[in-house]
Amino acid sequence: MQTFTATDLARNTREILDTVTSRGETVAIERNNTMIAQIMPPQRTMTASQALAGLALPMLSATQAAAWLRDSKDDFGHAVRDPWA
Repeated sequence: MQTFTATDLARNTREILDTVTSRGETVAIERNNTMIAQIMPPQRTMTASQALAGLALPMLSATQAAAWLRDSKDDFGHAVRDPWA
């Protein structure tokens, strides 16, 4: 992890942020030789199909999926309730 001073960050913000985005690297920011912050790239996101692609579980049939959906909504009212009442 690269370390920059707060002064470096103030003077070279764009270059430091480019380091984070292009290399996917976390950088540390120090003031008076004490780490005060870290700048890191965001976590990569994936779609539901990407997340489920590696699962080796058996998939539900259309009938089983419909039954699961129906059962999951059982006793679920569609009315809006006042949580403060």
